[in-house]
Amino acid sequence: MAEITISNKDWERVKIKVRRKYNHLTDEQLQYTAGKEDELINRLMGLINRDRKYVVFTLRKALVNIDTNIL
Repeated sequence: MAEITISNKDWERVKIKVRRKYNHLTDEQLQYTAGKEDELINRLMGLINRDRKYVVFTLRKALVNIDTNIL
């Protein structure tokens, strides 16, 4: 089970932040369905070459600051 929960609505905002930070990622690579957080985390780990802890930290940070451009 994933350490975080992301709704489809929140993912749209988080995805923008992730794309700004990792501009080489495509929309196809950033596809997400609510409830499949583990799949997203594992995919991002490979795409940005970082460990799970870092990816979860980054996503949590984006969720906490959902209304800002901070990531």
